[in-house]
Amino acid sequence: MAMREFAERGADLELVGIHKRFPGFTAIEELDLTIPAGSFFALLGPSGCGKTTTLRLVAGLDEPTNGRILIGGTDVTATRSHERPVNTVFQSYALFPHMTILENVAFGLRRRRIDDPAGKAHEALRLVELDHLAQRRPQQLSGGQQQRVALARAIVNRPALLLLDEPLGALDLKLRRQMQLELKAIQEEVGLTFLHVTHDQEEAMTMADTVAVMNKGRIEQMGAPEELYELPRTAFVANFLGQSNLFTGDVVGATDTAIAVDAAGSRIVVPTARAQRHSGQVTVGVRPEKVELHREQPVVEADRNLIGPGVVTDVSFSGVSTQYLVEIPGAGRVLVFAQNIGFGPAAAEGDRVWVSWAVEHGFGLEDTPDESRFQADASTSAIAAQHRDALVAELEEH
Repeated sequence: MAMREFAERGADLELVGIHKRFPGFTAIEELDLTIPAGSFFALLGPSGCGKTTTLRLVAGLDEPTNGRILIGGTDVTATRSHERPVNTVFQSYALFPHMTILENVAFGLRRRRIDDPAGKAHEALRLVELDHLAQRRPQQLSGGQQQRVALARAIVNRPALLLLDEPLGALDLKLRRQMQLELKAIQEEVGLTFLHVTHDQEEAMTMADTVAVMNKGRIEQMGAPEELYELPRTAFVANFLGQSNLFTGDVVGATDTAIAVDAAGSRIVVPTARAQRHSGQVTVGVRPEKVELHREQPVVEADRNLIGPGVVTDVSFSGVSTQYLVEIPGAGRVLVFAQNIGFGPAAAEGDRVWVSWAVEHGFGLEDTPDESRFQADASTSAIAAQHRDALVAELEEH
């Protein structure tokens, strides 16, 4: 298939040894990634982690310092942006205000002299359920409708790879959630390969088949959304993809099925299969919604971890659940999410409580306690300042 012909289905994307350095800092270091054809892949991470740089490299808007980019097995590293079988949907829809919706969608087809541009544009608009508005102009549409037009304009060219750069960021919460489901349905129907770049954890988990969590130019962990959430491998993933209660201590016992950790006097058991390290000092954790709050000290059970007593220091009602912060001597602050199935909170500030969770819900991380690479990413402003200082230093040298 020629690069600029219509794709019948998505193509796979392969990044091999990608390294991208800007003056003063490295945005991506040794990135190897394969995205199968026809999949919905999300690249998730905070600002400055390298995800948008990765998208720009794939789109051909930047060049890698080292490495190769292959689409459908073809090396496109040196191929110009407009010659790649790639389209991008940005957060800003960039629609032509003087054109109708139909003309916006058909614009690229006409420039490429594709047969029947209007017919193909109508087909794309029907896919996003906007064909009845084909003769309107962008300013006559809502934000959600404009987003759909931008999507129709991108998929009408049948690119082998569709890049989504925070496409739902400008929408309100309710509309964003609706569009998440619709985007996934459209991807399944058209069968193209979607690469979605976002910092929104819920968005990534709702839509993607596979999620890669990125930090400081590297992929920390990659897999199905449920796998990453239920079994994070690093502290960064555990705290970026949702929230986690983490405890550090020495392994004081081990069997074929479980390890026991002494976290400042609290004994915490984790299944061996769910722990990345089984000896020495380790960090273990549990998600807040897996934790149960007790007003009275419960009977110790072999299949449950129990720590406490502690004191409730904060109670926050959020509709479907109530969030409790419990300070436990030695163990620190424990976060509990309790579903609101009754009336009123289960505990109040100042109450003495215990917390417990099923052993099977715990996990153990691969981080070593003194490892620094998994700290929160540098802010965008810090990176910009570093970039500026490096440029000034380079100018002074000359």
